[in-house]
Amino acid sequence: MEFLIEQLSETVSSATTLEDLARPMLEMLEAATGLESAYLAIIEPDKARQHILFAHNAGEITIPEGDYLPWGDTLCRHALEENRIYADDAGGCWGDADAARELGIRSCAAAPVRVDGGLHGALCVAGAGQTPLPAVVQPLLRLFASLIGQQVERERMIAKLDKAGIELLTHAATDALTGLPNRRALVDALQRMLAQGARSAQSVLVGFIDMDDFKKINDTHGQEVGDEFLAAMARQLSGSVRASDMLARFGSDEFVVIGLGPGLGESPRTGAMALGDRLAENTKGELRLRNMTIDYAGASVGVVAVDPRTTSAEEALRQADAAMDAVKRTRRLMFQQAGEAISG
Repeated sequence: MEFLIEQLSETVSSATTLEDLARPMLEMLEAATGLESAYLAIIEPDKARQHILFAHNAGEITIPEGDYLPWGDTLCRHALEENRIYADDAGGCWGDADAARELGIRSCAAAPVRVDGGLHGALCVAGAGQTPLPAVVQPLLRLFASLIGQQVERERMIAKLDKAGIELLTHAATDALTGLPNRRALVDALQRMLAQGARSAQSVLVGFIDMDDFKKINDTHGQEVGDEFLAAMARQLSGSVRASDMLARFGSDEFVVIGLGPGLGESPRTGAMALGDRLAENTKGELRLRNMTIDYAGASVGVVAVDPRTTSAEEALRQADAAMDAVKRTRRLMFQQAGEAISG
């Protein structure tokens, strides 16, 4: 008994998973009861079956680990429903337990595994003979079942916390209006992309997109329409970038695209011009919103191809912003000249 307590103490203190905890317990139960098989079954009431999650077999009876058995045929169901922890004539007690009869089980002991107050499974031992159950086994079986239930609850809680942490990180890195990565996520990704480009000797393309006349749209139609315009434009721009690129919302009406460009020994400027033309073209034309269609003249787009070996993320964004400003000035001049020509 002292050896059993020592072994249990070591198992509980060192176990990090349900399997780490359950497998040694099954071996201890088999040794303490003298029955040939011990197993942990998870009950799936919606499918009317039990799943043999772990099994330890040391004799002629073999409980098939991983198998599914109809819940209505099992000794576990009978024992738990009758609150009968041990039976040494299972066939005589429960003649409809087909699974037990097929496996040759005559003696069995079972304790419920409860999780969050509900029945989750059963911890069982079974044998082919009419083996008397030592007095110490019943409290031991209940203790093991309780410890297993607590481990399942801990693992569920850890999984919930992990999921909440992932959702929190995702929320912190996502723009709520457009669903795109936000400025913080963009800068982190750009730093990683610059490091990748330096390793692969590729330029990094950085495109800055500014929605010209967005203030006029907002002032004329209201903030709700302005927000809808930005969300629709984000979806439209997303369709014009490569899967390996990142499109992010940088500010109020500003978006940024980053991606790996041509090799440093090639012509990075050509790649930058091609991306700039594609992005600019995808911002022009009719944009259908819920209650109106806006005929948009297009955004100002500036794209640069930077050398990742000598350029920081902040400098790359500054260069792209400057390129966009140059495009914006050129567009304003063109519109002004076109207006003068029409009025003249």
